[in-house]
Amino acid sequence: MRTYVSLYHRHRFPVEIISHCVCLYFRFPLSFRDVEEMLAMRGVSVSYETVREWCLKFGQTYANALRRKSSRPGDHWHLDEVFLKINGRLHYLWRAVDQDGDVLDILVQSSRDKKAAKKFFRKLLKRWRYVPRVIITDKLRSYSSARVDVMPGVEHLQNKYQNNRAENSHQPTRLRERVMRKFKSAGHAQRFLSAFGIITAHFRVGRHLYKASSFPAVMKLRFADWRDAICAGDRQITKCRRSIHLALPNLFLLKLS
Repeated sequence: MRTYVSLYHRHRFPVEIISHCVCLYFRFPLSFRDVEEMLAMRGVSVSYETVREWCLKFGQTYANALRRKSSRPGDHWHLDEVFLKINGRLHYLWRAVDQDGDVLDILVQSSRDKKAAKKFFRKLLKRWRYVPRVIITDKLRSYSSARVDVMPGVEHLQNKYQNNRAENSHQPTRLRERVMRKFKSAGHAQRFLSAFGIITAHFRVGRHLYKASSFPAVMKLRFADWRDAICAGDRQITKCRRSIHLALPNLFLLKLS
């Protein structure tokens, strides 16, 4: 008989503490030591290395669960690339967002030629299994050449200022890059940004789009989706949801020991 092993098997700390650490690190511009100190203030003794291991193991898992619960993206995709200097070498962070500003995918590459653009296009199509109606980019020629080969029937716009949505989406990445004192390698940047873009966008809703009376209800739905993502790796889903639903509101109320 095949036995099931929980995602949190052999972890000394409960899922409430683990998921809270992962949420703090990816949602706010904090270091691992900052998260360690915040938990210590609430009487929870966790080393920063433990927080780092949790973020590596569970960060992408939670992000994938949130992505599966998200609706299909819009039909206008904004694509842009930005420079990343890693160990003295230039890399390029390719990013795609839809017209609502939701991050579709990212890819760190060492070039921005036609081959790199085609690789990013194929990654997007494989991820979403959906062809957009319009793509909007800057005037980099690699986009036009790659679009003809990969998405020939898609309208392509390259007018000035039309791609501001994609360019503005790089701002959270630049902030975290400064906090982390640059990325250590291209793999490090890819691993972190793949989870960071989804998790931080999930909680960073457009506050200006909602009235003060309706905003708490929107955040309540986001927190419910986060609880479901946390429990995605546990077969005892009902017990997991009940435990997290009771523990998360009280997590900030832990007294100093």
